[in-house]
Amino acid sequence: MKRTRLIFATNNQNKVEEIQAAIGNHVEVVSLKQAGIDIDIPEPHDTLEANASEKSTVINRLTRLSCFSEDTGLEVYSLNGEPGVKSARYAGDEKSFSKNIEKLLEKLKDHSDRRARFRTVISLIWQEKEYQFEGICEGNILTDARGSQGFGYDPVFQPLGSGLSFAEMTLKEKNRYSHRKKAADKLVIFLQDRAQTD
Repeated sequence: MKRTRLIFATNNQNKVEEIQAAIGNHVEVVSLKQAGIDIDIPEPHDTLEANASEKSTVINRLTRLSCFSEDTGLEVYSLNGEPGVKSARYAGDEKSFSKNIEKLLEKLKDHSDRRARFRTVISLIWQEKEYQFEGICEGNILTDARGSQGFGYDPVFQPLGSGLSFAEMTLKEKNRYSHRKKAADKLVIFLQDRAQTD
């Protein structure tokens, strides 16, 4: 399979690195900045699917190139799926990871059920058609932040089957469980299939 170059509709370098690591060498992932695109795409919708679609559609209209985006939410069962689609701005528009975590732990302090899941939806626009891929990682919210790797809610999320938080893992270790990796794997399989048939 020849290496495909795909614009990833994000300005978040952490996400670019995670997706590139998850995809491997099959696809060259190019951020908005690397593609010379300087815009902040709004996420106005109330589902991950619609927000992911919004971002990929905007970049596809702008470039006429195949591209993809993703939207990820942390969904806590005892909080009726919060913070969900508002994960990045849970504590306000400034997107403060530490304040988001603080708010989440405060809301959960009287809950014994700390089950949660990370859910990623990737929206790929490939040859003017949209395809979506989902990845889910089940786990629990810790009572205290642990570790310094990763980003977002990683210090308080412990995936099922591990004794570590995401923030205590290397990227390679995280990818054994990662929601983003699971969605990216489906994206790669799709691209591999297309490369053989195109």
